[in-house]
Amino acid sequence: MPWWLRAAALVGTGVALLPLAYLVVRAAQYPPGDFIDVVFSARSGRLAVTSLALTGAVTALCVAVGVGLAVLVTRIRVRGRLALGVAAALPLAIPSYVAAFGWQSMNALISPGTTFEGFAAAVLVITSVTYPYVYLPAVAALVAVDPGQEEAARSLGRGPVITFFTVTARQAAPAITAGGLLCAVYVIADFGAVSILRVDTFTRAVFTSFSMGFDRLGGIALSSVLLVFTLCVLTAEGRIRRTGTRYASLSGASRTRPELLDVGRWAAPAALLGWAPVVVGLGVPLCALGVWSAQGVSRPGSIGEILAALGSSLWAAGAAAAATTVVAVPLGLWLARRPTVLARLLERTAYLAHSLPGVVIGLSVVMLGITVLPGLYQTMWLLTLAYCTLMLPLALGPVLASALTAPPELEDAARALGKSPLLAYARVTLPLMFPGIISGALLVLLTVIKELPATLMLRPTGFDTLATRLWTYTGNESYAAAAPFAALLVLVAAVPAWMMISRLLKEVR
Repeated sequence: MPWWLRAAALVGTGVALLPLAYLVVRAAQYPPGDFIDVVFSARSGRLAVTSLALTGAVTALCVAVGVGLAVLVTRIRVRGRLALGVAAALPLAIPSYVAAFGWQSMNALISPGTTFEGFAAAVLVITSVTYPYVYLPAVAALVAVDPGQEEAARSLGRGPVITFFTVTARQAAPAITAGGLLCAVYVIADFGAVSILRVDTFTRAVFTSFSMGFDRLGGIALSSVLLVFTLCVLTAEGRIRRTGTRYASLSGASRTRPELLDVGRWAAPAALLGWAPVVVGLGVPLCALGVWSAQGVSRPGSIGEILAALGSSLWAAGAAAAATTVVAVPLGLWLARRPTVLARLLERTAYLAHSLPGVVIGLSVVMLGITVLPGLYQTMWLLTLAYCTLMLPLALGPVLASALTAPPELEDAARALGKSPLLAYARVTLPLMFPGIISGALLVLLTVIKELPATLMLRPTGFDTLATRLWTYTGNESYAAAAPFAALLVLVAAVPAWMMISRLLKEVR
C-alpha cells in the first residue's frame, strides 16, 4: 500500500478527531482539585440522577414496546400486520426535538395556558421516536430464527408461549440488548428534546455552560462525565456483541417462514395495542405540524425564509458530506488493504467520537477555535470540522464495504501495465468504490440536515438552517412560524428511514 495513502488516512482522520483529543487535553490542564469539585458537586449529582433515570426509563420502555411490536409483526396473525410492520418504524424519521415541538404545540392547541414539559413528558416523547432502534433489530433477529428449532421444541411437548421464551427469545436476546444499548446512547446524547421540554440533563447543562457566561471549566468537566457515561454504554454493547451466543440452523438453506400464531378473539385488541405507539409517535407530531404549518406558511415572507433555511441546510450538509467522504476514502482503503493495529485504532476512535453527544463535540470545537484557531471561529470551516468528527463512521462504513469488494489484483494489473499507484487507484479502484462512496456521502448529508447542538454552537453569524430556525421559534413559542421548518426536516429524514423500512417489509411478508 503506497505511503501517501497511509499518510492521507492519518492526516484526514487526525483532523477529524482533533476536537476529541483537544477536549482531553483541555481537561488535563485544569487544576485537579477544581476539576474534581465540579465533577462531584451537588449539581453534577442532580444531573447524573436525572440523566440516568431518563436513560433507564426510556430504554426500558423502548425494549418493551420494540420487542412487543416485533413479536406482533413476525409471530402473530393480526389484520393489517404488514402495514403495522412498516408504520411501526416510521417514527425513526422524526428527530426528537421535532417530536417535542409537536407535542408541545399540540398541547397549546388543545389546552391553552398549560405547559407540556418535565421528566414524564421527556420520557414519553423520546420513547415515541426511539423505540424503532429496538424494534428493527428485534424484527431482523426474530425473522432469522430457524423455525426448525421451534418445531423441535413443540414436538417435545412445549407450548407456543414456552417455546417462544425458551428458544426464540434467547436467540433474539443479543440483538434486542444491542438495540436497547443503542437507545441508551441516543438518550444520553439527546439535546433538543430535553431542552425544549426543560429537563436538566448533562447535555443541556453543557450547552448552558457554553451559552450563559461561558463556564469553560464547568462545560469541560460535565462533558468529561458525559464521555464516561457514553464509554460505559459502548463497552457494555461491545461485550454483548462479542459474547453473544450463536445458534446453528437445523433447516438448511431451504428453511420455511415461522408459523404465525392465531390468537382468535384477541387479535383485534392486539392490533389496537400495536397501533398505539405508532399513533403516539407519528399521529401527534404530524397533526400538530399540519395544523401549525398552514398558519406558518401564510406569514408574510415565510416562503423566502423557509427556502433560505433549506438552502443553508443543504449547503452545510453538502460541505460536510464532501469533507467527510474525502477523509473516509483513504482510511477505508487502508483498512481494506492493510488492516493494521493503527488503522483499526483510528476506526474505533472514530466510532467513539460518533457516539458522543453533538454538544460535547461542539464545545470542544468552540474551545479549539477560540484558543488555537481564532481566525476560523464561527466560520463554515470549523462547523464542517465538527460534522466530520460526528459523521465519519457514517461515510466510512459504506466506503469500507465497497473497498473490500474491489479486487486488489486489478490495481496490481494496472501497475504492471505501467500506471503509477495513484493512477491505478484513481482509474481502477475508485470507480469500483463509487456506489459505496455515494451511499456514505448521502447518509452524511441526510444526517447533518437534522443535527442541532453542534450547529447551534458553531454556525456563522446569520447562518440559519432548518434545525436552528425551528429551535429559535420554538424557544419563543412561535409554533406557527416553527412548523414549516419542522415539516421539511421530517420529509428529508424520511428518506433514509424509508430505505430501512423497505428492507424490513421484504423480511416480514
